[in-house]
Amino acid sequence: MKKLKFMVVLILIFAGCTGQIEEDSRALTLMTWNIHNLFDGEDDGFEYNEFRQSAGWSGEKYLGRINSISAAIGILEYPPDIIVFQEIESLKILEDLASSMPGFLWGHFAGNYGSAVGLGILSRFPLVDARAHSIAIEGDVIPRPVLELRVLAPELPAVALDEDPVQSSFVIFACHWKSKIGGDAATEKLRRASAQVILRRIRELWDAEPELGIIITGDLNENYDEFFRQGMTMICALMPDGDYTEDSADNFFEDLSRQTDFIVISADKPPAPRYFPQETIVFFSPWFDDLEKGSYYYRGNWETIDHFLVSGQFFNNDGWQYETTAVMNISPFANSNGIPISYNQRTGAGLSDHLPLMLRLINLR
Repeated sequence: MKKLKFMVVLILIFAGCTGQIEEDSRALTLMTWNIHNLFDGEDDGFEYNEFRQSAGWSGEKYLGRINSISAAIGILEYPPDIIVFQEIESLKILEDLASSMPGFLWGHFAGNYGSAVGLGILSRFPLVDARAHSIAIEGDVIPRPVLELRVLAPELPAVALDEDPVQSSFVIFACHWKSKIGGDAATEKLRRASAQVILRRIRELWDAEPELGIIITGDLNENYDEFFRQGMTMICALMPDGDYTEDSADNFFEDLSRQTDFIVISADKPPAPRYFPQETIVFFSPWFDDLEKGSYYYRGNWETIDHFLVSGQFFNNDGWQYETTAVMNISPFANSNGIPISYNQRTGAGLSDHLPLMLRLINLR
């Protein structure tokens, strides 16, 4: 009998939490963080072997991680208003994180049935229109869905206690694309399949709301300069806007003129196609100029696989606007050399093998 593959999407709206959003705030901070295999203390059969009770994993160790994570987030100069987590096991983890960090009233979790980990989002602002996009290619379901959410963020504070603030919305695509386990080239088609779903959905959104801002974020398992790291031998899911020729693009130059399954990224603010056709969808990537080194340190080399990709609507000097992005290469996330301090299951020390990224928006209205 053929095993059926299907997706479970769990959605939670938190209520009863303490803490309030400051009504006169003119800034909004987002965080993305691959927390690296955060499992609760209960066995459900899908955990990695080392995170089962038989291997010594427990509820006490789990709560220790929850406390360490919330404490680290709590000391940041600009505490995040929205956090996108990757590699969390369950909805329960979002509940526990929300309970440990006052003010997060909304949260969503999505994961494929049978997968060990999924992804989730916590927010101090209302999240609506949640969708999880399951992605399949050649009969296989990609391990994690893409989670789409609309953020309702106040643009103007209430002028009286009995009035509601003027609302503005933008869309977040929270992602954890396929890793390179199995080979860079062999897995690239899976990352491109994720990009294809996002592009198709963006076109649908912009057909109805051309001024809608969009942020793509998460662990994309792809460097911003992946195309060049791969020797320009294959189209990648992220393609820098550049002057590609047939010689430099290894005979697929014509394929680059049809944007179906790759996202074009740029250093320009606002992002706009320079070398691609004018109808090309282009996102700004802070990795070109605003950020240094990387967010993941692998075999002695930095990688830039964690991302905020920002659409042009955040650079039009109206409403919520892009201000800055930063890598949290500071204690307790990193050692004195700025390298991530991975979680040690035996000692309980460390946080993750990825550094968080922080993005700050400011309100110009």
